[in-house]
Amino acid sequence: MIAFWASLGIIAVAELGDKSQLLALAFASRFKAIPVLVGIFLATLLVHAFSVLIGEMLGLALPTSIVQIVAGISFIGFGLWTIRGDTWEGNADVVSRYGVVTTVAIAFFIAELGDKTQLATVSLATQYQAPVAVWLGSTLGMVAADALAIGAGAMLARWLPRRTLEYGAALIFLVFGGVGIFLGVRGLI
Repeated sequence: MIAFWASLGIIAVAELGDKSQLLALAFASRFKAIPVLVGIFLATLLVHAFSVLIGEMLGLALPTSIVQIVAGISFIGFGLWTIRGDTWEGNADVVSRYGVVTTVAIAFFIAELGDKTQLATVSLATQYQAPVAVWLGSTLGMVAADALAIGAGAMLARWLPRRTLEYGAALIFLVFGGVGIFLGVRGLI
C-alpha cells in the first residue's frame, strides 16, 4: 500500500507544471474535458505500464536523447497543426481523422516518453518492487494532476476567444518541441 500512495503523491507533484500538464491545458481549451481526460488516462496507463516493466526488469532509465528529439519534432507538428486548425477541407465538424480521444492519447504517449514522470515511475518501480501498486498509483497521480489542468483549460475557453486559445496552445507545443529537440541533441553531443 505504501508503494501505491508514494507513487500517487510523487507523480502528482512531479506532473505539476510539467509539459504534459500544459499539453492537457492546451487540449482542454480546445476540446471537451471528458474525451481529453480519457485520452490522457489511456496514454498514461500504457506509458506507466511500460515504465514499471522497465523498472522491474532492467532497473535502468531509458536513453532519452532520441526520444526527446522525436517528441520535440512531434510537438512542433502539433503546434503547426494547431495554427492550421483542425478542419479538414473546410468541414468544421471534423476534429481530426482519429478523434479527440485517440489524438490526445497519441500526443500524451509521445510527450511522456523520456519525461520526468516516466523516469520517476521507473525509479519507483525499481525501489518498491510492487509493480501493480506503482503502476496504479503513478497513473492516478498523473491523471489527477492533469485533471486540474483540464479544469483550468475549460475555464479559459469560456473567457478567451477560440483563436487566442489556439495560438496559445500552438505556442506551448512549439516551445516544448524546440526545447525537446535542443535537449535531445545536447544529450547526443
